[in-house]
Amino acid sequence: MSERHTAVPGDAAQLPALLRFLQDFWREFKLTPAEALAFELALEEVFMNVVMHGSRADRAPGVKVSMTVVDGGVMLTVEDDGPAFDPLSLPAPDLTASLEARRVGGLGVFLVRQVMDSVRYERRDTTNRLQMTKKMGGLSPAPK
Repeated sequence: MSERHTAVPGDAAQLPALLRFLQDFWREFKLTPAEALAFELALEEVFMNVVMHGSRADRAPGVKVSMTVVDGGVMLTVEDDGPAFDPLSLPAPDLTASLEARRVGGLGVFLVRQVMDSVRYERRDTTNRLQMTKKMGGLSPAPK
């Protein structure tokens, strides 16, 4: 099977466990370590957005992470049961503006879009789902 899953509470203290999950996936499928950097950045940015913006006063959201070998690449899926929020609806940051004039927020999502080949959001019932895919040279199709 070419897919792995994990679940954690939406708590910043869980980030190291998620990064270990990603690294274990990378080793198991013998993927090039340099190509993991884009996924580490994406996972950290998306997870920390859920932690900072998806928590309610009474509880942290639950977060599920999946890594899947897909034809010619890898797909990272992050799901959370926090309030509905489409991070792709944020406008791109104005990188030409001075630091003082820039709007706060949105740079992490911008970076994720830059390092991934495709990023897709959908709301399924009470779940936010963000799928990020990157093609990788020399990766054979996932076994059926």
